[in-house]
Amino acid sequence: MTATLFDYFRSSASYRVRIALNLKGIAYESVSIDLAGGAHKQGDYRARNPQGFVPTLEMDGQRVTQSLAIIDYLDAVRPVPKLAPADPADRAHVLAMALAIACDIHPLNNLRVLKYLTGPLGHDEAAKNEWYAHWVGEGLTALEAMAAERSGRFLFGDEPSLADICLIPQLYNARRFDVPLDDFPLLVRVDAQAATLEPFAAAHPDRVAPSA
Repeated sequence: MTATLFDYFRSSASYRVRIALNLKGIAYESVSIDLAGGAHKQGDYRARNPQGFVPTLEMDGQRVTQSLAIIDYLDAVRPVPKLAPADPADRAHVLAMALAIACDIHPLNNLRVLKYLTGPLGHDEAAKNEWYAHWVGEGLTALEAMAAERSGRFLFGDEPSLADICLIPQLYNARRFDVPLDDFPLLVRVDAQAATLEPFAAAHPDRVAPSA
C-alpha cells in the first residue's frame, strides 16, 4: 500500500516527515495542502486533521497527525533504520534535542503565530523578524551545547536520528529569515553532512515544491 502524505513544501513539520519516510525507504504520494492559501482551514481537510495542521500521514489503513507522532509510528512499524536509540538514556537525549526544536523553537515561529503578530497584534515586519530571530537564536544556542559532548557526524553519533530530522528543517527556515548561524558551528556542520545524503536532499523544499 502506498502511503499518502498531506503536506506543504515549506512546512518544517512536513519536511521532518519527508526525511523520515525517505530514510525508511517508504514510497509515498504527496498531496499538497496550500497553507498560504488557507487550504488547511477548509472543511474537507479539517475532517482529516481536526487541528488543520500539516502533515497528515495515511498509511497501512491508519491516519496519523503531528510530525513526531508520525515519525514514532514509522519507527515502530518500519524499525530499520532506527531513528531513536533503544538505550533509554540515549533515547532520552535524542528526544530532548528533538523536542528542543519541535516544542520550544518551532511553535513560536510557525506561520500562524507570525500572522497573528502582524495581523491582530499589529506588529510590523521588522518586529516579526526580530521575534523570529530571538527565539531561534535562543533555542539553537541551547541545542549547540546539548549536542556538544555526544555528537559525531550527526547530533548523536554517526547516524541520523530524530534530532537531525528536526534540526535540518529548522536551519532551512532560519536561513529563510536571515538568522545568522555563525555561533552554531556544530549544527551547521551536521546540516552540511545531512545534505550529502539523498534522503535529506530529496526532502528539501526546493525539490518538492509544487510546479508553477
